[in-house]
Amino acid sequence: MRACVIFNPTARGDKACHFRRHLEAFSGGIALKPTQAPGDGRRLAAEAVQDGFDTLVAGGGDGTVNEVLNGIADAPSGFARARLAVLPLGTVNVFARELGLPLQLRPAWEAIFSGRERIIDAPFADWSTEHGLQRRHFAQLAGAGLDARAISLVDWQLKKRIAQFAYVIAGLKAMRAPHPLISVTADGRTVQGELVLVGNGRFYGGNLPMFPAAQLDDGLFDICVFPRLTWGLLARYGLGYVTGKPSPPRDLTVLRVSSATLSSTAPVPFELDGDLCGELPVSLGVAARVLRVVA
Repeated sequence: MRACVIFNPTARGDKACHFRRHLEAFSGGIALKPTQAPGDGRRLAAEAVQDGFDTLVAGGGDGTVNEVLNGIADAPSGFARARLAVLPLGTVNVFARELGLPLQLRPAWEAIFSGRERIIDAPFADWSTEHGLQRRHFAQLAGAGLDARAISLVDWQLKKRIAQFAYVIAGLKAMRAPHPLISVTADGRTVQGELVLVGNGRFYGGNLPMFPAAQLDDGLFDICVFPRLTWGLLARYGLGYVTGKPSPPRDLTVLRVSSATLSSTAPVPFELDGDLCGELPVSLGVAARVLRVVA
């Protein structure tokens, strides 16, 4: 195995600090590529595939995982040439939880070398910008509306102190803004709602099973369309986050599809794996069973 670890050297948190203090012990001759700016992980991952590394370790949170995933996708025949491994140094680490990986640093590092390989789907989003058509894959989830607006409002200094609860505060701020209707068109039907969440796997925001029927390797993604956003809805899912048993509202629409289009007549942001990407419209698709991961 030729492994390369791509990590954020400025990441805060106990696990990230511990990793930096013991880089030599963890590396063991494995190549280390630190990022210097947003987007570096994608570039470094594509270069690592070109250089012949067959295992790319994303050392960070879900944003780092997303960058490394897309770097693999950018490289010619990248999915065939390299597999993705995760060293969970982030705040929430949803994708690591989905793969059943340990969240403690040393066991997670050992799992990279002893874990079994799995082949899963690599969903993607296509959207237009002033620079032309953009494509970006996502490992775990996507969202449009409230959760994307909340990401734009996160106080990153506060996040360093209170971790994922900074997202809760940002979500409460986002609730005060208007909630334009989002249209989801898939399989010949259109459904509208004020919040749309898309899951490749089961979990959202940590270990909340927002998409209980989702499977990483079935060639489909699950879409939850919430017709209305209310404080009661947030309270319902807040309790579900604590108990691990969410109680979906009766008017929730769930679609299991391989492609969909999200649009709105008003500006609505969307996110992929917790990173704000742009505004609707966006088209979603899936590259079925192409991504090799350590699970």
